[in-house]
This record gives sequence, structure tokens and C-alpha cells, in this order.
Amino acid sequence: MPPQPEMNAAKVSAPPVGTLRRLRQELAESPPLWWALLYFFSLLCGYYVLRPVRDAMAASGDVAAVFPDAWIAWALGHGFALKDFVLQALFTATFVSMLLLQPLYGALVSRYPRRVFLPALYLIFILCLIGFWWIFDRNVSGRGTLFFVWTAVFNLFAVSVFWSFMADVFDNEHAKRVYGYIGAGGTLGALLGPVITRLLVDRVGVGSLLLVSAGFLVVCLLCIVRLRPWARQREQRSGQSVDGAMGGSIWAGFKLVANDPLLRGLALLMFFGVGVGTLLYNEQAAIVKQFYPTSEAATKYYARIDFLINLSTILIQVFLTRWLLRRYGVGPVLLIPAFAITFGYCLLAMSPLPLLVAAVQIATRSGEFSLGKPGRETLYTRVDREARYKAKAFIDTAVYRGGDLTYVWLHKWLAMFGSRVVFAAGIGIAIAMSLSAWQVIRAQRKLPQ
Repeated sequence: MPPQPEMNAAKVSAPPVGTLRRLRQELAESPPLWWALLYFFSLLCGYYVLRPVRDAMAASGDVAAVFPDAWIAWALGHGFALKDFVLQALFTATFVSMLLLQPLYGALVSRYPRRVFLPALYLIFILCLIGFWWIFDRNVSGRGTLFFVWTAVFNLFAVSVFWSFMADVFDNEHAKRVYGYIGAGGTLGALLGPVITRLLVDRVGVGSLLLVSAGFLVVCLLCIVRLRPWARQREQRSGQSVDGAMGGSIWAGFKLVANDPLLRGLALLMFFGVGVGTLLYNEQAAIVKQFYPTSEAATKYYARIDFLINLSTILIQVFLTRWLLRRYGVGPVLLIPAFAITFGYCLLAMSPLPLLVAAVQIATRSGEFSLGKPGRETLYTRVDREARYKAKAFIDTAVYRGGDLTYVWLHKWLAMFGSRVVFAAGIGIAIAMSLSAWQVIRAQRKLPQ
């Protein structure tokens, strides 16, 4: 549709005033919202300082920087070159790491109260970043694999724990009002992170960026401490134990997902959602490897893509997400991204141009961050604490990385037949994602409001 300046000006100028007024009102009425916004802002800013570095490593042509010398020698001894299987090796290593770490996380959640394991988790991440700074500063061989796997672990565990903690602080009705704002606060951090990376990577080098990220995680620790009293108050009102360990088996997350229709639907939605994202990610990595050969150039490219994704995300979060959740519930915010991804893959199957791949990647990830994820996270405010911390962690780690592993190897096989075949398969996966979203919408109707 062609632009209509006069009519659109009135429609665009009104929402910002109303949105900002509602935000000021929520901040005045809800002190924990201030700390939640700062928490998510700092978390995503710190992560998006790291993400372009991780993606550049995955697309790097310097095999010695990505893999340990022993791995390279082993592969050559078995008649193949690791440079032809970079993403497959990285995703496989990530999946194996998740399988090993999931029981440890389950034991931590089961045995220790939240006031202990949340700060401990972030302290471990901060110490790891300091260690990576040392590794990058000395150009240790294999740093790419170690950092890629660790960043995936950090992203899934840190963000998963964040939303579980928010479900402790805010009830369902409150979450519908404020999750859009919290998501927008995080997206502001996600916008700033790539900018920091682009501005500093040539001046201070890749390694020093890791210390910048560690500083943002220190702020996250402060926010956890300040939000803890409101989590206690909500638990007291709901009759739950205050700051107690949850107990139970470390495998409880898997059992909960297997036995609950809603959690099964959320697991399938995650699995197929990862599929459409992984196929696009692999196609984009091939483009970067061809046109951006140096780590600095690739890091800048990924930072630019992340900036555009997060800019789109925050516009949707501020002006659409809250309104959809309040007026229509989770249905539209789960179905709209699924339909958009299906349409994007149809376009790519017809015309798999590099620029269109980047455009669909931006639309896919911004739709997930601005609509799909806030929609899913509101559902966790309506389940018990064990499901929030254990089942959600299982879905966000084992299911997520299992999907990554499945689709990265599927892409390797499909790519032999060309990009059109890859995107044609993506259409089928996107349709399955849409059906899973509908299953979740139906199952959540039985939850208490």
C-alpha cells in the first residue's frame, strides 16, 4: 500500500503519547518494574556485545582460531577437513554441553533457594568472561568453539532464569501490563550492545569487549538483589514457600513436559521455531563467509543485522505487544510470527537472494523477540514454580539445542541441492510451527487466570 502522509501522521503521533503516559503510570504504581527494566536492559546489552563476536567466530575462515589443534589433526587423520563442517561441529558441541549441564542446573534449582542460585549463576558467568578475555588476549587455539558454546549456554540459562524470576515477581494480570515494557527495555539494551561492539571492536579489540559485557552482568546482580523482596511478597500472597528450595528430581523438567499438554505444545513450538531460525542462520553464515572474510568485518556485519532486528523489535513491543496481549491474549502474538515466517520462506523459495535472506532474518527474529517470546513467557506466570524453573529450563535448553543440532545437520544435507530446496523445506517447518502455536493456544485456555 502506498504511503498516505497526512492520515498516517495523526495515527502515528497519538500512540507514543499514550504509550509513554501508560509507562509512567506503571512505573509510578509498580516499583519492581524499574529494576526489571534495568535488569533486562543490562542483560541483553551485555549479551549483544558478545553475540556479533560469537557469530563472527562461527563464520570465520580461520580454522585454528575456531577449533583446537587436536580436533583439526583428528579430522585430517580421518579424511575430512573441519573447515567444511564448522557450524555442524559447533552446534553438536553446544548440544552435548547442554545435555551435560542440564542435570547440574536441575540439581542447583532443586537443592538451593533462589536467593542462592541466581546470584551464583551470574557470578559464574562474570568469572567466565574474565577468563575468556585472557584467552582472546593470547589468541589461544580453539577459542572460537569454547566461546561459541559458552555464549549459547549463557544466553539460554541467563535469559530463561530472567523470565522465570519475572514470573515470581509479577502475577498474570500484572505481567500482561508490564511484559511488553520489560521486553522493550531489554530491546533497548539489545540495540545498544551491537552499537558498542561496532564502535569499540577496532579500537580495543575483540577480547576487551568481553570485559564490557561482564560489567553489565554486575548490574544484573544488583537488580536481582533489589527485586527479591517483591518475589517474596508474591509468594506469600499465593501461599507458596518463601525462598525455599523446590526439591524434586533433577529430571523433573523432562517429566513435566512429557505429561503436560501445554508444556508439550510449548516444546514443539520451540523445536520448530528453532528450525526456521537455524536454516536462515546457516544460509546467512555462508553469505558472510563469502563477502566478509576478516573477523572484524564479519563482527560489524552481524552487529548491523542485530541492530536492525532490535530496532524493529522495540517498535513492535512498545506499540503492539501490550495491546495485543491485553485485548486478545496470547493467540495473536503466537500466530502472527508463525504466519510471517511461513510467508517469508515462501518468498525465499521463489527468490533466494542474499539481501532477501537478511530481510527475512530480521523479520523472523524481531517477530520472535517482540511477539512470540513475550506471549510464551506470560503463560509461565500461570503455572507453578516447578514448571517455571524446571520445565521451562528443559524446553529452553535441551529442546532448543536439540532443535539446533537437528536442523544444522539437516541444512548441511539440504544445501547440497541448493538454497531453493532449503527454503522449501523451511515452509514445511514453518507450517508445523504454526500448528504447534495453535496447540499451545488451545491448551492454555485450561490454565487459571
